[in-house]
Amino acid sequence: MVTLGIVRLWYDDEGWGIVDSDETPGGCWVHYSHLAMPGYRALQAGQAVEFDWEMAAQDGYSFRATRTWSAGTAPRPLAPPAATGPAYTSGLSIIFDD
Repeated sequence: MVTLGIVRLWYDDEGWGIVDSDETPGGCWVHYSHLAMPGYRALQAGQAVEFDWEMAAQDGYSFRATRTWSAGTAPRPLAPPAATGPAYTSGLSIIFDD
């Protein structure tokens, strides 16, 4: 469900922030990877945004945005998740002597 909200705060250096709306009391956590916008993806405090959200505990908030974009614009497709493969995995084996 698309909801209209206002950015309460945004941490550029950490890539996350909080959006307030009537549908997400207490605030909705937003990560830059879920910004459906062109160019450098960041928000500014006071900015009007539209967003999709889900109920999920995230850093002390009860709601998490799944897609966010500037109000009044069309959302851009989100980047596909990175492909996983051997380069992104690791393992550890511990063998104890008897």
